[in-house]
Amino acid sequence: MKSVDLHTHTSKSDGSYTPTRLVDYAIEKGLLAVAITDHDSIEGLDEALSHAASLKAQGLPSVEVVPGIEFSTKYEKQDVHIVGLYISYDSDAFRTALDGFVNSRVNRNIKMCQNLREAGIDISYEKLQAMYPEAVITRAHYAAYLLENGYVKSRQDAFAMYLGDHTKYFVPREKVTPTQAIKLILTAGGIPILAHPPLYHMGKDRLDTLVSSLKADGLMGIEAFYSTYTNQDVRDMMGLANRYDLLLSGGSDFHGANKAGLDLGCGYGNLFVPEEVLFKIKAALLDGAR
Repeated sequence: MKSVDLHTHTSKSDGSYTPTRLVDYAIEKGLLAVAITDHDSIEGLDEALSHAASLKAQGLPSVEVVPGIEFSTKYEKQDVHIVGLYISYDSDAFRTALDGFVNSRVNRNIKMCQNLREAGIDISYEKLQAMYPEAVITRAHYAAYLLENGYVKSRQDAFAMYLGDHTKYFVPREKVTPTQAIKLILTAGGIPILAHPPLYHMGKDRLDTLVSSLKADGLMGIEAFYSTYTNQDVRDMMGLANRYDLLLSGGSDFHGANKAGLDLGCGYGNLFVPEEVLFKIKAALLDGAR
């Protein structure tokens, strides 16, 4: 049985691998499919899909690239991430809505740069863009900038001193709700998935309330397999999936060098997302198209 990885990031958001390199690495790892799910960005999808198609046309080993996205949303003052799989990302309605999300991130970045300059750091949004062209700028890029320019000794220091939620320099971004993200993914013909629920540390009852509410809004799946899950986490997520008739999904949350020790397909060594997960997601897509 082959495995799949349905949660990864490229250099178009906060990963270190280009979309092309990520596709090549997925082939090297023997994956049946890999989903590109950059943060609030679809900029890497054309490149990844085109590269995979080109390899296949040449009779070379290839991999199925699942077009996706990961939305950062806010639920009762808590970050909650929604992954969209098999999105029709070229639709006008989807792109227009996504532009609004990106613009809110840009405004946040401009304000954060202003705050950091007041702390004596020579930084601007334009400098970040020059260092990371075409990427959606996230706090991981700030950390790399601060480290490379000698303002901190480690990425951990960067977050502790300048970038963390509770530092005086941090600027929260206006975020969409999980419900808004789900509706947008459904509008784009995709499968909305609740990403890595155990990471929210909500407690059993509150998480159950969240899943129940999002199911009513159109949520179709939940990540039952993830790099940091314990065996109990997997059982708990499968239990939620059963209770609310949700599809199973999962992935490594691969970021390349930006998440040291976390590898594509296998996470920290024990992750395995069976191909059956992908088959059932595809079956749900076909049912929805009928």
